[in-house]
Amino acid sequence: MQESLQELLRELEQFGAANDAAHAERPRRMLNITSDTGELLAVLVRATGARRILEIGTSNGYSTLWLAEAARAVGGQVSTVELSESKLALAAQNFARSGLADAITQIAGEAGHWLDSLGAASVDLLFLDSERAEYPGWWPKLRRVLRPGGLLVVDNALSHASEMAPFVALVAADPEFTTCTLPVGNGEFLATRAAA
Repeated sequence: MQESLQELLRELEQFGAANDAAHAERPRRMLNITSDTGELLAVLVRATGARRILEIGTSNGYSTLWLAEAARAVGGQVSTVELSESKLALAAQNFARSGLADAITQIAGEAGHWLDSLGAASVDLLFLDSERAEYPGWWPKLRRVLRPGGLLVVDNALSHASEMAPFVALVAADPEFTTCTLPVGNGEFLATRAAA
């Protein structure tokens, strides 16, 4: 990873922590992943050769940059979905500064509606870090867009275990998926779809 990108990631990490300490209300918080989660995502993208990456929940783009740096290394692209206009603008500035903007497509809107527009089996790796209460309702759509052999990664599996429990149970009960939870960062729930 280039030193300039490392510096930007450190800056965004500090900004996110300071911002979240100053604001209690969720819409104003960045709620970024931890740096070790970013490292995990980068390794997973490279290890799986994921070229079609979908992120739901951009925030200020911190996690997107981890994904995009790895995606570029394997010839891939990241599409990232965010509802908040202010966060979309903030992320766009960070993407421009990163030198990775050409590997990132920003999508403004509600993820559930946007998932409807995607083709079946069109995503290699899907990173979910958004409104946890929505996940069970999104599951049929998430399942449809994830290709056989594809990987789902969901943040906050341990930090918000009770909120995540219904979704984790739903995915774990699906015979096409193999799952595990990793004690990295806030806890990462991983599910891979059986290859066709």
